[in-house]
Amino acid sequence: MSKDIFVIVEQRGGVIQRVSLELIGEAVRLSAHQGGQVAAVLLGSQVTGQAGMLIEYGASQVLAVDHPVLEHYTTKPYAKAVEYVIRTYEPSIVLFGATSIGRDLAPRVAGRIHTGLTADCTRLDIDVAEYQQYLRTSTSLALQPERIDALDSSDRYLKMTRPAFGGNVMATIVCRNYLPQMATVRPGVMEMPRRDPARTGQVVSVDAGLSMDDMDVEILDIVHSEKKAVDITQAKVLVSGGRGVGGPQGYEPLRELAEQLGGEVSSSRIGVDNGWIEKNRQVGQTGKTVRPELYLACGISGAIQHLAGMEDSGCIIAINKDEACPMMQIADLGIVGDLKVIIPKLTQAIRAYKQGQAV
Repeated sequence: MSKDIFVIVEQRGGVIQRVSLELIGEAVRLSAHQGGQVAAVLLGSQVTGQAGMLIEYGASQVLAVDHPVLEHYTTKPYAKAVEYVIRTYEPSIVLFGATSIGRDLAPRVAGRIHTGLTADCTRLDIDVAEYQQYLRTSTSLALQPERIDALDSSDRYLKMTRPAFGGNVMATIVCRNYLPQMATVRPGVMEMPRRDPARTGQVVSVDAGLSMDDMDVEILDIVHSEKKAVDITQAKVLVSGGRGVGGPQGYEPLRELAEQLGGEVSSSRIGVDNGWIEKNRQVGQTGKTVRPELYLACGISGAIQHLAGMEDSGCIIAINKDEACPMMQIADLGIVGDLKVIIPKLTQAIRAYKQGQAV
């Protein structure tokens, strides 16, 4: 068993998805404690040409499984390919994006190789416990002795943190008895690494024994949505509304402020549940995880489910009548008052400033 960390790269139509690059950056950070190298597992048809970009973003090695049966995502051939890569190279950690594809693929792979999986993680860390010692003394050990002998005392647990019990607590989970340790990570949680065109690495073509017979479904048609969905995870500024906005009309002042700041409007769950705003603008455990440079929380009390989706924002400004609410406790700046009065005045002041007028 190696100490390597594998990132299962997600591509759609040959385009590498941002979450995979975020995970490569996170894997590089973890490898500083874990040791070993970071490998990106690239699956698809005629996608090997994308390997160079994965190296530029931090991967030391790219394992490219390039086959016509992988042109479009289907569970069986992708699961077979990932299983082959894991059994052949024996990484200690495998990371997937918590996307519609990752949430389908990761549990299938975990079942095939008989290991645990922690889903929808918002934080990853390497434990300081001595991994080998635990494996030797565990009474429920599932690893073969020779695999333990291949480890040394510098090996560590992967601590996987995710919301649990309906989002009321944040649970940190370790997979002590099985390898590899596997997790899916929500898009937008991890920082995007810097791209370095000067980086070099190894590209390995992997023959996973695939054939067109592995396809057990027939794709009749692929329909792409013509409506461009708003991706709040890419916004540098978010003006977010909660129960305090009072209704759908309460988001209009937030939209005006967001426009002045060059940002987007988002919402806590209450706005979506009540039909005040679109689902794709929801921030939180059951929505999207965001980390903008500026997050304005307007009328949001700060339930743990919501905090889990935005607590890593660069600067948090909270506007709320309740100075003791949880959002105020984590905010860099708290404004106590009525958002329906404060937001229009703030918008007016910003507009005047941009026009060079005295505020």
